[in-house]
Amino acid sequence: MPDEPSSSETLQRDIPAAEDRPVGKSAAPDGGTPPKSGSKKRSRLAFLTELPALLFISLALALVIKTFVFQAFYIPSESMLPTLEVGDRVLVNKVGYRFHPPRRGDIIVFEDPNPGPEADRSALSDFWHWLTEGLGVSSNPEKDFIKRVIGLPGETVEIRRGTVYIDGRKLPDEPYVSSIADTSDSGPFEVPPEQLFVMGDNRTASSDSRTSLSYIPYDRVIGRTFVIIWPPSSLRWVSGLDYALAPAALLPLAA
Repeated sequence: MPDEPSSSETLQRDIPAAEDRPVGKSAAPDGGTPPKSGSKKRSRLAFLTELPALLFISLALALVIKTFVFQAFYIPSESMLPTLEVGDRVLVNKVGYRFHPPRRGDIIVFEDPNPGPEADRSALSDFWHWLTEGLGVSSNPEKDFIKRVIGLPGETVEIRRGTVYIDGRKLPDEPYVSSIADTSDSGPFEVPPEQLFVMGDNRTASSDSRTSLSYIPYDRVIGRTFVIIWPPSSLRWVSGLDYALAPAALLPLAA
């Protein structure tokens, strides 16, 4: 009867020689199998599966921010030159006026105080308009306006040869006003309670409270413009002036 091979010989025969292994492959540690490319495919598939949920969450977050916090607006006209130029995109703070009323000098965005009948649009058209307007890539010049607060509730505003007077007192120098001279007269305008008198910085090319817009009720105000976000060359903060907090009684006497 032939002798049985020793255990050490059996182990040696079961393990292939190093030179017999396929080129480019090595034994996996601890006897495991080498990783397969299929794991990468599974990761990619998992990402694609989660993508709709991520997009939905992002859209919902954008909706909350646009509705309650900030909103972007596109400047379609020259009525606020030189402060805001055509094509500028601005961000509007929709929270601040929940805690205090608009102040003199603020640049506000507001809805048309005298809106006409709205055109019929499909749900898809309404959604697209909401999305593009909220991102500041389009605007509705027939619905939203941007002007500067000049007169506050209870004040009387009058323009004499282009100079603004509030309750008979001259408004301090307005460095934001267009260099094009305005020599017009208008008023007096008595601002009703909880309403505002607004004007464009480009006084000779602005339809505002002097003409068709009349007074702006508080409940039509969307928010205060606080920064220009586009184009990059115009990126800067937009703030009110030093006299924004001053009541009319503290303004210099009329000349």
